[in-house]
Parts: sequence; structure tokens; C-alpha cells
Amino acid sequence: MATGAVDVGALAAGVAAGDRVALARAITLVESQHGDDRDSAEELLARLLPQSGGAVRVGISGVPGVGKSTLIENLGARLVSTGQRVAVLAVDPSSTVTGGSILGDKARMNRLAMEPSAFIRPSPAASTLGGVALRTRESLLLVEAAGFDVVLVETVGVGQSETAVADLVDTFVLLALPGAGDELQGIKRGIVELADVLAVNKAEGEGKKRAEVARAELSSALGYQRPKAGGWQVPTLLVSGLTGEGLDELWAKVMEHRRAMSTSGQLEARRARQRLRWLGDEVSDRLRRSLAQHGAAQREYVRVSAEVAAGRLSVGAAARDVIETFLGAEP
Repeated sequence: MATGAVDVGALAAGVAAGDRVALARAITLVESQHGDDRDSAEELLARLLPQSGGAVRVGISGVPGVGKSTLIENLGARLVSTGQRVAVLAVDPSSTVTGGSILGDKARMNRLAMEPSAFIRPSPAASTLGGVALRTRESLLLVEAAGFDVVLVETVGVGQSETAVADLVDTFVLLALPGAGDELQGIKRGIVELADVLAVNKAEGEGKKRAEVARAELSSALGYQRPKAGGWQVPTLLVSGLTGEGLDELWAKVMEHRRAMSTSGQLEARRARQRLRWLGDEVSDRLRRSLAQHGAAQREYVRVSAEVAAGRLSVGAAARDVIETFLGAEP
């Protein structure tokens, strides 16, 4: 559904002035799938792109139940108390019926949501690859243009979303639970290799000793990995999102990583790679949408689907027929 006529110039001015209502409207615009809205969204992003790029971008992930939202709320509140403006983009699982966000991170971060210097935006993951909302990249640029100093991107923590979020941020923080010996069996090696900072959460009360054991196990596991770009050694920390213990050290490590990346030139190199991946994703998405709207190609898809299902046509040949129809026939 279209968001209605948009005064892109006024909206861009509102976002640049830090108007939270304008920012919310702008994100709604870029999330819209309506063709007219996409044109307006692209114009808006073109106007605001020069004012983006200045924030500290941090991804925070971990298995469901690791305590991401509690930690982010406490960390965000601490950053706000030091005078920083903090935006949280929380990528939620989506309702398969409405496509809407069903976890409601804004509701789960009541204290942070009340802060004038904080902005929380749950985004439905819908059916996009890895659970990361397709337009999260654009939302990130908008909150930067609105003057936020820190952008925290929380993932759903259910598979490829970690890889996708690592392509959005400067520093990727992976949270683990006490009892990591068991948890390591369920964490893909590739996801652990993405981590720039690894922290064992819920290191409080009776769980602290188990968290210390988990930290030692994780640190040992990291010892078998190749050094990251620039020689960065991934630190393993103990934190408690509930009590706040260890969060200052966590943020210090995030900033230390950022300084190391900046000094070595890896920060801009990483962002350049991310922009190129974004280009590839955008081209692929537009091609998929064009294909879905192409009548002749869709009819050919229906035809070859029956042939593939019956085992009479190979998948490769079927794909070729659909693409050739798309390229050669009128819609």
C-alpha cells in the first residue's frame, strides 16, 4: 500500500533536523513495496546520503534467549547518559499472515524508548534472506542522517541473519550463554568467525561461574581461528545485560576495534565491500520483482514447474526457459 503523496524535500529536511516523526515516516517510506513509494524513497536517500556514514554501527546477535534486548536496552541507556544519540534497529521475526513485527522490541525496551536521545525501530524480517529486513540498510542510513551517533542492529538470531547483519555494521558482537560447551554445538563455525567481539551474557548470580567456564571454552575455540583483518584478536568478555556488569568493557572493546579498523584502513574497506554487496542484493531483488510481474515469464514458470515436478525436465533447463522468456517476450 502506498503511503500517499510525499513531499520528499520536506521529509528530507525533517530527517536532517533530527525530527523523530519525520524519521519514522521516512523509514516507513523506504520499507514500502509500492512502486511510487520506491521512487520517492530513492530520491529521499539520494538527498540524505551525504549526511550519512558518521555513526558507529554495531551488530548484536546470539541465539534466542541469550538476552539481546535486555543488554541493548542497558547498553543504550548508558550511551545516552554520556550524551550520545542511539538508534536501535531491531529485526524481528514476522507474522506470516500480516508480515508485521511480532516480537515488539520497542515494547520490550520501555526504558530506552522513553529517552529523547534514543530511537527504536522494530522491522519485520518477512521473507527476506536470513531474516534481515530488505530495507534495513536504508533505515541505517536514515538514522545516521538524522544525527544518531550509534546504531545498534539486533538480529533475530536464527541462522543466516547473522551473516547478513555482519554486512551492515562495522563491529559484530556475538553473545553466548553460560554453558557454552553445549551451545557451541549449535553455533555454526562461520558465525563465530564473523564475531569481532564475543561476550558471554547473563554472567550474574549463580550463573557467573558457568559463564567463566564458557568464556574459557570460547577463548580456546577462538585460538584455532586465523587472525582477523588487521591482526585483530577477538576478545571474549563476561557481561550481564541485566545488571550492567561488563557493559563498559564491552563498549570499550567495540571502540578499540573501530580505532584499529580506522587506523589500518579496514573500516572504509569493509564499508566499501558492504556497499557493493548492497548493490548486488538490490539488483537481484529488482530482477526478482520484474520477473514476478512479467506475465509471459510467469506463465512459462507455471509450465516448466509441472515438468520439473514430474521429473521430465531438469531444473537448469527450466530456469533457462523462464529467463529466455523473460528476456525475449513482451510482458
